[in-house]
Amino acid sequence: MTERLAELSALREQAVRGPSERATEAQHAKGKLTARERIELLLDPGSFTEVEQLRRHRATGFGLEANRPYTDGVVTGWGTVDGRTVFVYAHDFRIFGGALGEAHATKIHKIMDLALAAGAPLVSLNDGAGARIQEGVSALAGYGGIFQRNTRASGVIPQISVMLGPCAGGAAYSPALTDFVFMVRETSQMFITGPDVVRAVTGEEITQNGLGGADVHAGTSGVAHFAYDNEETCLSEVRYLLSMLPSNNRENPPSVPCEDPADRSGDALATLVPADGNRPYDMREVIEELVDDGEHMEVHERWARNIICTLARLDGQVVGIVANQPQFLAGVLDIEASEKAARFVQLCDAFNIPIVTLLDVPGFLPGVDQEHGGIIRHGAKLLYAYCNATVPRISLILRKAYGGAYIVMDSQSIGADLTYAWPTNEIAVMGAEGAANVIFRKQIAGADDPEAMRARMVKEYKSELMHPYYAAERGLIDDVIDPAGTREVLISSLAMLRTKHADLPSRKHGNPPQ
Repeated sequence: MTERLAELSALREQAVRGPSERATEAQHAKGKLTARERIELLLDPGSFTEVEQLRRHRATGFGLEANRPYTDGVVTGWGTVDGRTVFVYAHDFRIFGGALGEAHATKIHKIMDLALAAGAPLVSLNDGAGARIQEGVSALAGYGGIFQRNTRASGVIPQISVMLGPCAGGAAYSPALTDFVFMVRETSQMFITGPDVVRAVTGEEITQNGLGGADVHAGTSGVAHFAYDNEETCLSEVRYLLSMLPSNNRENPPSVPCEDPADRSGDALATLVPADGNRPYDMREVIEELVDDGEHMEVHERWARNIICTLARLDGQVVGIVANQPQFLAGVLDIEASEKAARFVQLCDAFNIPIVTLLDVPGFLPGVDQEHGGIIRHGAKLLYAYCNATVPRISLILRKAYGGAYIVMDSQSIGADLTYAWPTNEIAVMGAEGAANVIFRKQIAGADDPEAMRARMVKEYKSELMHPYYAAERGLIDDVIDPAGTREVLISSLAMLRTKHADLPSRKHGNPPQ
């Protein structure tokens, strides 16, 4: 037994050490940590339990039979984050460049199955070169098994992908199926076909970062939800995100003690938001004034910036906030904003996170590009997501709420549980100027002074149909509130709705607009 234990200890040491010091130094020289170093940063100290550490591939040909390292290039297991169980797998780029082979994939399949069975989040630390070419179709089949499990776990357990190196081809599709994608600038890339293929097919010259780097995917494509400058910050933020999410769809998000008073007055709100609907302001400042300690975690911060989607806490309870951002495109809804908000609403609904919607929206963005790009079906995605959501939903109208955008942004008519408005609200089919031009077209055209007549008609339309209490008089909003008391109103309303229960019709699944 003593000899066998010594042999086991040597094998474990070999597996943990990896292929060589030289390979580790090469990884560090690229500004990258090893798989085990990353796991240590992600999980609570000493909490990691490894699975299938001694697994090795059985492939032959192309020299593989002579190169059979332990772990087969992926470290799998579970540990805790803030004391809660989290499953993780991490590609080891030092072994086969992190490429996925049959044994490698089987290890990932096992840890994904365990995560789903245990009802705990799954975090993938991705640093792989795609399918292991030497193993042929067996490697591709391994990806298929991962994709199937990603889909089966969707909406059941949180799935977070952390991109820490180049991930091409099939390696990019699993992250696209998960709930959140984190990237690190300069060291992580995602693309289906790399720069060499692009050059050969189209003649375009582009670098790896220019094609699929963190800033591209965080600001242009919308593939990445978060981008950071280094791995340490990135993994710290993954831990913070996990603290805002439940372990699975049968639990509520974790609550924390709150020292920020629930009845704290937001006196600054009256000056943060200009009464003039044409003047921009930063909606983030409004959110920071409302939420606990001004802290929130914005999702897709640099993509579709005309809408904000963020996770925060109100009186220690997690909420998802969707808010128009007047600083960008006046806060209009367009194709990208609709897609961004729709997926965020679906995520919140899947994981029992109440939704607070802050409206200041002049409508949908007009234009040929938007119409030809399918703004109708893309806008319908947001409408579908809200209508389908059964979590507590509260909407607050700060200023403008015009036309179809007002309906889509969780109006009472599509199922918001409670709707509030500030005294600066303007709810209407369209702005007063546009409405007057349509309704009073003949009077304006026949007047001796058309501009004076237009101004009078605009004023008349506003006084009749756009005064702050018009919607309240018709029961379309529940109350007009003082901005300073907004935090207290939201917290007390969410407390009342905490036991909300709503059932959807029996069906296999819906058919949302694509």
